[in-house]
Amino acid sequence: MGGRKAGIRAGAAISCVLLLGGCGGAGNSGSARHEPVTVAKAPAQLPVPRGKGSRSADDFNGDGLRDLVLNDLVKSPDDAHGDDAGIGIVYGAGTGAGAGAGTGTTHGLAPGARQLLNPARQAARTKGRSPAVFDAEASCDLDRDGFTDLVVSTDPPYDGQGRPPVPLQILFGSPAGLTGRAVRLVIPAAARAGNDWPDQPVCGDFDGDGAEDLVVHASDGRLSYLRGPFTRKGAPRAAGKPLPSPGTVPTGPALDVNRDGYDDLLVRTAEGPATSALVLGGPAGPTRTGTALPSGIDVALGRFGRGRALDAAVGSMDGTYLRYDLPTAVRDSISTPGSVLDAGDFDGDGVSELVSSGAELRILRGRTTGLSATGMVTVPPPARGTTRVLTVADFTGDGRADLVVRTYDGETKDTVAVYAGSKEALVTAKPTVTFSTSEFLGMNS
Repeated sequence: MGGRKAGIRAGAAISCVLLLGGCGGAGNSGSARHEPVTVAKAPAQLPVPRGKGSRSADDFNGDGLRDLVLNDLVKSPDDAHGDDAGIGIVYGAGTGAGAGAGTGTTHGLAPGARQLLNPARQAARTKGRSPAVFDAEASCDLDRDGFTDLVVSTDPPYDGQGRPPVPLQILFGSPAGLTGRAVRLVIPAAARAGNDWPDQPVCGDFDGDGAEDLVVHASDGRLSYLRGPFTRKGAPRAAGKPLPSPGTVPTGPALDVNRDGYDDLLVRTAEGPATSALVLGGPAGPTRTGTALPSGIDVALGRFGRGRALDAAVGSMDGTYLRYDLPTAVRDSISTPGSVLDAGDFDGDGVSELVSSGAELRILRGRTTGLSATGMVTVPPPARGTTRVLTVADFTGDGRADLVVRTYDGETKDTVAVYAGSKEALVTAKPTVTFSTSEFLGMNS
């Protein structure tokens, strides 16, 4: 397949703007005390908290708290070359479920409330066979029931002749989380183009009707636009002819960049270093090509401090190109190490910070005059190894973004760490939660 398999990460090619600490985070406000939960003290597996539905992002069980999706789980030392275990989900919960010690108002990720999504149990079978590939790609509430759904990519059988099958499937959320078997995403023939694999899904309300839509890669510089809401059989409400596009790689998450009530998305011309352009939503969907951005390895969108609309930071080996107040795009640049970017409002002041990762993990404070390297904060890694940002989002519900990173030490050892947002220091000096994805090994559900 021609799609990327990096999974869900708010920042791998485009980052969330976190105006109140998260893209649709939970609504509990106020300060909460955070104390670390280490791997050694992590609770045993706990039931997934049952919810009643919410409008929070990445809330698969609908309890109002954000959950974390993990691809590429570590492998057992006894089977380091074996198949991928599947997709890990860590659910948000209150203090009593292991989210952290302290007051009864503390919320956050609870390593004990975890779930392993395995293709043998959760994937839709093709000709009686389960797929080997099972990677998380996008998440949103596709059927408007108050529970976030997960779009995954698979590897359906294909002999290379004619148009390939659709590799995407949908796992629907529920009060108990992602418990059912996936269904195949339906892309009508009229909405497809050529013989490329229809992958790289991006969620967003591109036509402004309040329902989540999907944009999927098609062939020859076109996009398949699937209007929501979707049925429980994976079919969109409507889908027309493929839309022309300024590139081949649709990239999420989608955001309303120019504040006109329609979500917009970024489309890159290629994987890796490449130019990109905004595609603006409207009543007919994402049909208008907007601002072109310079070539770079990564792009983060946020409100970095100069204009009314969102801004873009493009990471390259030479520094960071800034485009303020999209889509008019006032030009600027800043010399910062690291070409992989994320954005989030860690101190809750309504202005986004820029996270630059690579050899070191640094946070540049957003100001009303724009980004500056002055006062840059360096975040120490939680363990030895290679550290990557997983996501930037508000997991504690305090209105400030939290930084979630993962440090790898080979195929069999890792540490996932959550640094809570801080009004004074941007993020806490030490992680408030740490755990290893090895906790998913051997799980039966």
